[in-house]
Amino acid sequence: MQCYVVGGAVRDELLGLPVQDRDHVVVGATPQEMLDAGFRAVGKDFPVFLHPKTHEEYALARTERKTAPGYHGFSFHAAPDVTLEQDLIRRDLTINAMALGDDGVIVDPYGGRRDLEARLFRHVSEAFAEDPVRILRIARFAARLPEFRVAEDTNALMRQMVEQGEVDALVPERVWQELARGLMARRPSRMLAVLRDCGALARILPELDALWGVPQPSAHHPEIDTGAHMMLVIDYAAEQGHSLEVRFAALMHDLGKGITPPEQWPSHHGHEGEGVALIGEVCKRLKVPNECRDLAIMTAREHGNISRALQLRANTVVSLIERCDGLRKPERFAQMLLAAECDARGRGDETHPMRFEAYPQREYLLHALDAARGVNAGAIAGRLADRRDKIPEAVHQARVEAVKVALQQEEQPEPAAPR
Repeated sequence: MQCYVVGGAVRDELLGLPVQDRDHVVVGATPQEMLDAGFRAVGKDFPVFLHPKTHEEYALARTERKTAPGYHGFSFHAAPDVTLEQDLIRRDLTINAMALGDDGVIVDPYGGRRDLEARLFRHVSEAFAEDPVRILRIARFAARLPEFRVAEDTNALMRQMVEQGEVDALVPERVWQELARGLMARRPSRMLAVLRDCGALARILPELDALWGVPQPSAHHPEIDTGAHMMLVIDYAAEQGHSLEVRFAALMHDLGKGITPPEQWPSHHGHEGEGVALIGEVCKRLKVPNECRDLAIMTAREHGNISRALQLRANTVVSLIERCDGLRKPERFAQMLLAAECDARGRGDETHPMRFEAYPQREYLLHALDAARGVNAGAIAGRLADRRDKIPEAVHQARVEAVKVALQQEEQPEPAAPR
């Protein structure tokens, strides 16, 4: 029996990155021998065991064979005569097909160290094409390791997989899982660029893919292209260390611009409402968590209003807060403002002055929210106990007055529609 650390732990150690989890491959053992050694069996599809002390995963060396479309369509063979090299060749990328023995020697039969130095994502074998999840994984790796690029032959293989419909067999839960992990990585835009380059984005998220080639007003968007803008927005959200909910809202905020008719370019009037419907469809299809869905819908609907918040009358500000349920869920309202700030800063490029301009709208609306929440609605309801139909408007007006005082507002006309 020989044990090896394999996969991401070896890769990250060679890159000088923190090692999160260690997976192990065991060569020359049977399931019974693992149980006799105190390991606990946990694998359903193939023999995987937990170490009795460290609780790290140990899998018996195995081979696999494609038996049906999609990433579930595999049969596995694990036996003591399966070699380490046979186990490693079934892996996705050369940089993930290295093993570290107990003696400290790295086993690298497929050139993983070479590709690490060249900053390349390269498939190990043609078996890569049998599992469409690997396209998602490469895209997610690109977000985590943005200095890497996809090898030309690997990208060609990915395009072939898309053309053959393999990506269409992906289940929604797995698509969302990989998308969410990529959004939480260093540079989420790299994930989208990889998916788009091989054609997978158009199959997985056609609503998002539609943003490229759609122009925006150059006065407010020096980058002009809506897809390019969205990439800057999500990268800024990542740089700020924002939550998944905020990053997903940043990703989805301009979705409506992908379906506005060309005669409305580049102004895109009404794209906020169009985006709400599209986001609902995306979230239903990919089974996106409710917290991400709700924040994304709110941000798409309101980001134009937030951008002109300093010109809104107190009544409109309170209506915005109430419409977003900010009084009951102030934390979510604050998250929406963070996503809107990312939208404001994702302009031009990473060095453009717009990226560093002041963004007073967020503190302004948070101040208004605090004032509105300070109104004692219960006391007002008590005074109007015999006129219950008047309570909602009375509470609303009290909030408006409180916001006027807090923001030191005078009556002013509403500004033009958001850009």
